[in-house]
Amino acid sequence: MDSLITAAARALAAGDPLGALNRVALRDDAPALALRGIAMAQLGDLVRAKALMRSAARAFGPREAVARARCVVAEAEIALASRDLGWPTKALDAARVTLAKHGDRVNAAHAQYLAVRRLVLIGRLDEAERTLAELDPSSFPPASQAVHELIVAGIAMRRLRIKTASAALARAGRAAHLARIPALTAEVESAYVVLNTPAARLIANGEERLLVPREVEELLASRAFVVDACHNVVRGADTVVSLATRPVLFALARTLGEAWPGDVARDVLLARAFGAKFIDESHRARLRVEIGRLRKMLRGLADVRATARGFALEPRSAREVVVLALPVEEEYATVLALLTDGESWSSSALALALGASPRTIQRALGSLAAAGKVQWFGRGRARRWMTPPMPGFTTTLLLPAPLPID
Repeated sequence: MDSLITAAARALAAGDPLGALNRVALRDDAPALALRGIAMAQLGDLVRAKALMRSAARAFGPREAVARARCVVAEAEIALASRDLGWPTKALDAARVTLAKHGDRVNAAHAQYLAVRRLVLIGRLDEAERTLAELDPSSFPPASQAVHELIVAGIAMRRLRIKTASAALARAGRAAHLARIPALTAEVESAYVVLNTPAARLIANGEERLLVPREVEELLASRAFVVDACHNVVRGADTVVSLATRPVLFALARTLGEAWPGDVARDVLLARAFGAKFIDESHRARLRVEIGRLRKMLRGLADVRATARGFALEPRSAREVVVLALPVEEEYATVLALLTDGESWSSSALALALGASPRTIQRALGSLAAAGKVQWFGRGRARRWMTPPMPGFTTTLLLPAPLPID
């Protein structure tokens, strides 16, 4: 390895991509291409970074299996940073096996961390936890330890285990400080911000207020009867009743929950649950049927009592009834929630993460773009979406030490 490649590698390890490019920008040998690709990824030019990493993988000879595998891992992280969640995971698994076989434990672990982060993004938390449990970060360098703890914190936050998330972020902060990588420190700080950002809206007794994740966790652990509009479920007495596939029943439950301890007029219930503008006896008959179904679904948790003008919710054991809703409720709010992470997403990645059809996501993005709430760049399959004016940038430092050219 020559001195320029060594100096460029050290610059990247210190989080100085411009310093690295100053040394290898005019070179086209395989190690230089790999370092240029990593530098461009750190600078946010993910399209150019991806092309450079592929060129580097081709430039390394067939006998340089480890170097080629490291390029594949780097390309996988670029795909993750650009939210290309459809990137072939089999290639990443094969690279991980190659790296482990040749004794490169750190980069093999990094490949596994990338796989876990992808699982977290698409909501497969159980599988992500099982895969993460296979890794012991104690023997890894500080950068890898910080990545490990960030993933632990990310899973814990999604499961509303805020104490676990806070402890993991504290460990991540210490590891990032030891690693002396600015991008890693910034990611830890961003995760701390999430812990203090409103995550839901509480509606109770005719009043509303925003809740941070810690307050949401405390609410769900309380004995309150919670109509959870974030997940379309009803919670109470350690029991969760899902109404995700019963939108009419959930609309009735939410309307009754927002009015508690008062009742709701039949006309209001018909308008909220069925969107009825002109009400006749057939609507009232349908309301009676749906109220009967709701009583059956909530049996043991609450009753739906008929009143002179409508219906009222009566919890069995809970002292209060509250509604937990998204901080901002509007059409396509879940798409906006994903785009607010500051990264650029493809429509196919959004569809995969939300479990929706690509066509549905494309319609949503079109409507949001027309309203000026999202913007796009690129064409065809390269098109990416984001909330203005945030640019796309990488996650953590690509390929923590040892570097691909070691």
